[in-house]
Amino acid sequence: MRILFREALLSFRRAPLLSGLSVTTIAFSLFTVGLFLLVAVNLREALKGLEERVEIVAFVLRGTPPETITLASQDIAAFPEVQTVDYVTEEQALGRAKKELVEFRDAYRDLSVNPLPASFEIRLKAGYRNAAAAEAVAKRLEGFTFVEDIRYGRDWVERLDKLRNLAGIVGLVIGAAFAAVAVVIIGVTIRLTILQRAREISIMRLVGATNRFIRGPFLLEGALKGLLGGILSLGLCYAGFRLFRDSNLGTLSGLVFFGPDQMGMLVLFGVAMGLFGSLVSVGRHLRNV
Repeated sequence: MRILFREALLSFRRAPLLSGLSVTTIAFSLFTVGLFLLVAVNLREALKGLEERVEIVAFVLRGTPPETITLASQDIAAFPEVQTVDYVTEEQALGRAKKELVEFRDAYRDLSVNPLPASFEIRLKAGYRNAAAAEAVAKRLEGFTFVEDIRYGRDWVERLDKLRNLAGIVGLVIGAAFAAVAVVIIGVTIRLTILQRAREISIMRLVGATNRFIRGPFLLEGALKGLLGGILSLGLCYAGFRLFRDSNLGTLSGLVFFGPDQMGMLVLFGVAMGLFGSLVSVGRHLRNV
């Protein structure tokens, strides 16, 4: 292993320009990916706030006995998707309307009969705040004979799902494109290194070195380049994040940077890119030397 590290480090000294090009390419490729990931992370944080507002409201027929309401609350709370169930009486609904709908306050004051029905307000657990889960719960609520109407903003929830899926797909496509560019650059660099050391490799084969032994330093070189590129890309991402947050554009509150797990994944992705680029290039060109 010591020999592999020594040979890999020597390759940096033999071709510093090409090695620097590889590291820089990986860094800027991951930097671009990282920027889109930062947007996706902050978009996901923003969507969490919207997801928490996903709510199903089941309006109850007038005159429903309190015992039925109590049993129904227990049954609904037992649904695997449900986090909380709140029963809002007719009086509470009217008081809320007077408080929130200021423009209709005078109209509500002159009412002789409360026109607002009682209702169940149902919030879903994390992981179930999507259109499919909301529709499944709504269909189960239709089985209660005292439920008059069910509202859960189906169109709004479906748009939320589409926005969440679109953010993931865009980030994946862009990340794959830039990763492919970095892999090609690394492969070209490794190929030039192999051609540069063709005489040395031929001598190593004459003295009995196996392809696995010869391949080792090149693979380690690619992994080290990916590691350095990944670390450099994190620095660039953090600099861009701070620049945006401290500028006038960054007036949005609650902006977050990568967590430790996400930073580790970005660096490991760089290592994987370097290793894969080296593996493809070595496997293709070592046979011709």
